[in-house]
Amino acid sequence: MDSDDDALMREQIAYYRAHAGEYDRPYAEREELRQLLAVADALPILGDVLELACGTGQWTGKLAARARSVTALDAADETLAVARARVTAPNVRFVRADLFTWQPPRRYDTVFFAFWLSHIPPSRLPGFWDTVAAALAPHGKAVFVDDGPGAAAREEVLDQEPVPAVLRQLDDGSPYRVVKVFHDAGELAGRLAALGWSADVRPMGESFIAGAAEPPAGAG
Repeated sequence: MDSDDDALMREQIAYYRAHAGEYDRPYAEREELRQLLAVADALPILGDVLELACGTGQWTGKLAARARSVTALDAADETLAVARARVTAPNVRFVRADLFTWQPPRRYDTVFFAFWLSHIPPSRLPGFWDTVAAALAPHGKAVFVDDGPGAAAREEVLDQEPVPAVLRQLDDGSPYRVVKVFHDAGELAGRLAALGWSADVRPMGESFIAGAAEPPAGAG
């Protein structure tokens, strides 16, 4: 029998596949998102970079400009098609992968993810961070940006779901549930510390958080 996580994750992937053509609209409409993209220039991105849940590649090109190489993963062929058309840098490779079953075949200096951590069910968070640790080279860092608690005001939060979730609709009105955990910066740093990570997580304006984290010694 499927767990609540399994059903929601399937629906979440289906949403992003169907949503690919509408995915970029918030970046065009919201000035705060465009300003957040500029933060990439100040993040500790270096060496060989693994990008998780790259979506349509909004962040991928910025990573490629600073990295030796970028391996960008996503579960949806439809969003990857947009990303491949957007980012043609020779140091970027796109890969379709289920991030909950994928295992890193090599190690990277930086693991980056934007607006992905909030889509991970709480029960899967420790396993996710184990995978990130396994993907990091010695002295490597995980770097991320995401929605913070202030972003909940823009969402239709589903209070009765067993897993934190919101309801989203496509332009044609089709409804989808997606996992959405609005992490508080301080609380997230505490959770990471409990998993052995050393993390600096900070609010970015009213709606976002950003962080950099180093795995436990000997992890991976």
